[in-house]
Amino acid sequence: MLILLPPSEGKTAPRRGKPLDLDALSSPSLTPTRASLLESLVRLCRDDPEAAAAVLGLGPAQRDLVQRNADLVDAPTARADAVYTGVLYDALDLATLSPAARRRATSRVAVTSALFGLVRPGDRIPAYRLSGDASLPDTGSVAGAWREMLGDAVTEALGAGLLVDLRSGTYAAFWRPDASLARRVATVRVLHEADGRRTVVSHFNKATKGRIVRALLEDGANPRTPRALADALTRLGWTVEVGEPTAKGTQLDVVVTAV
Repeated sequence: MLILLPPSEGKTAPRRGKPLDLDALSSPSLTPTRASLLESLVRLCRDDPEAAAAVLGLGPAQRDLVQRNADLVDAPTARADAVYTGVLYDALDLATLSPAARRRATSRVAVTSALFGLVRPGDRIPAYRLSGDASLPDTGSVAGAWREMLGDAVTEALGAGLLVDLRSGTYAAFWRPDASLARRVATVRVLHEADGRRTVVSHFNKATKGRIVRALLEDGANPRTPRALADALTRLGWTVEVGEPTAKGTQLDVVVTAV
């Protein structure tokens, strides 16, 4: 099983650590694209901070993030599972998993990153600012840069297992599974139910996905099909509705009523 997560917008900047070594990251086939995007981002932030702030969608109070990007080549790094923060990652709380669950996370969890493509929890990265819908002057659309490269890396990481796709729409655009993988793809949507109505609420969506991943890692379940994943989640206490299989995979709706 490979659980594919979105990155977090917020990141914890490491205070100390070795500088970034692209050759040491997992999925080495992505190194050329990583290097190209890194060079483009650093150059933009170093040479034209005003333009960089506009490209990155940063307000006046966030200009320190432009300088952070400008310094990425020499910035200290830490494990990705310590750098990514936010609602999903707080709920997942990888640092407090049992030793067995942390070992499972090493091989079963990957994050889709605008800068690095695919990141494993143990990959050492700096804190950066780059959204998946950004477009850089030298390389163009970030999503476009990954669209031709990411599929092979994800497929290799997946092996013969089930892909549990928890990415947001922005990062799903980086790569979409083709029909040959459809029977092994489960996308998860979280619906908040209140007063007989169901809606997608960002906070519940992110927090529930983090809890789902945590529970699967602690439990050790390794489902091979979307239906088996639904059964595992039901056993772990969630209300799950299984959609019809499509050429893009099977959607599982997890319904929550927490307030």
